[in-house]
Amino acid sequence: MSAGNGNANGDGGFSFPKGPAMPKITTGAKRGSEICHDDSGPTVKATTIDELHSLQKKRSAPTTPINQSGAAAFAAVSEEERQKIQLQSISASLASLTRESGPKVVRGDPAEKKADGSTTPAYAHGQHHSIFSPDLGAVSDSSLKFTHVLYNLSPAELYEQAIKYEKGSFITSNGALATLSGAKTGRAPRDKRVVRDATTEGELWWGKGSPNIEMDEHTFMVNRERAVDYLNSLEKVFVNDQYLNWDPENRIKVRIVSARAYHSLFMHNMCIRPTPEELESFGTPDFTIYNAGQFPCNRYTHYMTSSTSVDLNLSRREMVILGTQYAGEMKKGLFSVMHYLMPKRRILSLHSGCNMGKDGDVALFFGLSGTGKTTLSTDHNRYLIGDDEHCWTETGVSNIEGGCYAKCVDLSREKEPDIWNAIKFGTVLENVVFDEHTREVDYSDKSVTENTRAAYPIEFIPNAKIPCVGPHPKNVILLACDAFGVLPPVSKLNLAQTMYHFISGYTALVAGTEDGIKEPTATFSACFGAAFIMLHPTKYAAMLAEKMKSQGATGWLVNTGWSGGSYGVGNRIKLAYTRKIIDAIHSGSLLKANYKKTDIFGFEIPTEIEGIPSEILDPVNSWSDKKAHKETLLKLGGLFKKNFETFASHKIGVDGKLTEEILAAGPIF
Repeated sequence: MSAGNGNANGDGGFSFPKGPAMPKITTGAKRGSEICHDDSGPTVKATTIDELHSLQKKRSAPTTPINQSGAAAFAAVSEEERQKIQLQSISASLASLTRESGPKVVRGDPAEKKADGSTTPAYAHGQHHSIFSPDLGAVSDSSLKFTHVLYNLSPAELYEQAIKYEKGSFITSNGALATLSGAKTGRAPRDKRVVRDATTEGELWWGKGSPNIEMDEHTFMVNRERAVDYLNSLEKVFVNDQYLNWDPENRIKVRIVSARAYHSLFMHNMCIRPTPEELESFGTPDFTIYNAGQFPCNRYTHYMTSSTSVDLNLSRREMVILGTQYAGEMKKGLFSVMHYLMPKRRILSLHSGCNMGKDGDVALFFGLSGTGKTTLSTDHNRYLIGDDEHCWTETGVSNIEGGCYAKCVDLSREKEPDIWNAIKFGTVLENVVFDEHTREVDYSDKSVTENTRAAYPIEFIPNAKIPCVGPHPKNVILLACDAFGVLPPVSKLNLAQTMYHFISGYTALVAGTEDGIKEPTATFSACFGAAFIMLHPTKYAAMLAEKMKSQGATGWLVNTGWSGGSYGVGNRIKLAYTRKIIDAIHSGSLLKANYKKTDIFGFEIPTEIEGIPSEILDPVNSWSDKKAHKETLLKLGGLFKKNFETFASHKIGVDGKLTEEILAAGPIF
């Protein structure tokens, strides 16, 4: 038996034949009295491993220039004083109203070791200690501890926090952070409450059809106290100071206090990220979110119907989240706030997509889920201003957000290349399933939920327009996926019709029954976002009509649904045809087409569009069963009229004539 070049001996060992000796290892000549010399380079300037690790990180430097006026203001305040002011502001945000002062707060990760080996920040005692010491008459366990504040952390820092401390957080193969939102994988609209007080009593939309479910001031304060106490009991909290609205004249300062790195990174992506200089002068926020979603509300509290409660107090400009970790509650909660604050400034807030052509022509896209709003507003030949939330001001349009919140179910590179490529380092992937070894995401797997999402900064989209602002819209496009198959592929709307269909917010879903029969179900959502509006829908519609009239914008209703029959009989209108229609709207060529009027709805429809079969432009021509077409058309018209009964009694204008015009713009039998 042999092993390499050796031979086995009788003792079970090995002997090796004698041969030439291995070459002698030589080194450079000795220098003086040295035994050995290292030529690799200079050594590090550290005497301990901890000291070496401390050399890895350096202080962040501002990445944007400070203007002269700002520089003078900052020069008057030292770095230590700025941090003190910032911490006082955060302490005030976390203050219980039953105590005279807020909690003692310090900046930094409690697990981060300092140069001396301690984990408590050096300034936690002494001067800063005295600033936040509680009233001895109201001392409690929580008032004796420091709450560590992780303030506006970077995505890399938030990744580290999530991976270390939050179970269910993983880095996927594309670099995104995969997280879980807990038991709730979507919004809980039935658990959303709005404080009804002297201010909101006469301003908000209450009653039948309204998304605003009331609560009183006292109950809100009970829930606020519960959330604040929970956050103050933690060793650390995450604080984001950010902005809403890219229009600098009308932006809103928001502060988000949360317990999870996932929530902090989500809002870092979805809100507008301030520069270091803007943070230094951020001051008191205009609105504050207390996200204590890991802690339930008290179900014995008045107005509570479950362990979840999402509460808005517009007078206090605060939002409290209890019992749900779904991050979308924060995004849409702030959208509701903007739906209240912006109209007070005569600014129209809109649940829409928005893009701009190279010549500066802007289009708004409204549409419920499944209508193609994201697909059609994302156009490689046009700049993306935003995908979901916008404001229309006296000077033009602006995106409310700093990011996108895209659906991921069945996502593919071929269907949605921009979204696919945006999912990379810095992106939050919510509730997705991935391979346990390769970490490759399977977007078709709905094991956790169908509502899988990706939240990423808008800069991740290649053709995003930064800053996200544009001139006045030229076209307002209302999208409907009509599974009844009776709406034309495209209709030109007058102002009254635009208001009517904007208020209606129609699309149709395909519902299945146990015996296999499938038929369309009409869905209406006022202003294409009923869950988020605060005022009566007619107020937003009147503002839309006013702005469209003053700017000469044209309204369009585009059906991305069925043609030639209802679902199960007809066929879905080809996406290529819909894109040609949208292109014709953008170019202005569709305005020059010949039009004719339809029955019941009274739409103006083009008789021909280049590249599209003329027979599908008028639905009746594509139906082989004309009687069935008429019956289905009457049925859908009846559903529209029934839905609109909720709004018919609400008068717009002094004499109510505008209301009469809108009602006359609906289906006529």
